Order: sequence, then structure tokens, then C-alpha cells
Amino acid sequence: MVTLALKRYEPTWRPPVGPPPQLILESSREAPAAARDFARQYVEYALDDPDPDHLYDVALVVSELVTNSVRYGTEHPGSMLVVLDADDARTRIEVHDTVRRRPQIKPEDTGSRRGRGLHIVDALATWGTGTRPGGQGKFVWAEVPGR
Repeated sequence: MVTLALKRYEPTWRPPVGPPPQLILESSREAPAAARDFARQYVEYALDDPDPDHLYDVALVVSELVTNSVRYGTEHPGSMLVVLDADDARTRIEVHDTVRRRPQIKPEDTGSRRGRGLHIVDALATWGTGTRPGGQGKFVWAEVPGR
């Protein structure tokens, strides 16, 4: 009788642990809150001991960018993609949508309840825009410095 020694197969690839760096959201009133929760969870996982002020700033910037995408960057019904990357130096946020029109900071109007989002983003982060591959809309990015 011949006995064969079988080797145990050990895969070389392991599935990622922790929250994914991307989230697809439907364009809705609930999207900013979902994006804030996602951003907090991702940054808390990605950084060893994130500063609470940094978490707050990231959540606020994500919320403002997603709110702008819901209002001006998606057709209804529509969706958007939120992409995050974090290290000790900064947290990068990207919000991708299907509309090509780029956001612009509007003159401040103290009498209006709207129009402050990009002023907030500008105060907390470096930001800009890019074109999605294939010309299928745009993305707005922001980098919140680490603390």
C-alpha cells in the first residue's frame, strides 16, 4: 500500500479586513448621514489613534461634498461613489457623480440657509475636481490634514 502525503493548500491572497475604502450611495436625503458614518468607521480603522477633531472634520467635509452631489451632481434617481484613503498625514475624500458641471464657491450670503458647503470644505481642507474616466461625470476631492 502506498501512502501519499498531501500538502495543505495555503492561499497567497487574503481578503481585506475592515471597512472597504469605497461606498456607493443612492442620491437621497439619507446619503450624507450614511457617508459620515462610513467615513468615521473607515478613518477609525485606517489610523491607529485618530484625533477626534480630525474625525469630526473628515465627517463634515464628506457630508458637505455628498450633500452637493445629491443636490447638484446626480440625476434622480442616481448614485454616487465615495472613495476614502487615510494615513497619518491626511485623509483624502473623493465623491464621484455623473454630472460634469464643477462646483464653485458662491459669494457668501448671510441671509441664505444654503450655499455654505464649499466655504466649510475650503476652510477645513485642500480640494479640487477631476474628470471621471471616459468623461462620465466628475469627482470632487478633498484632503483633510492629519493632526
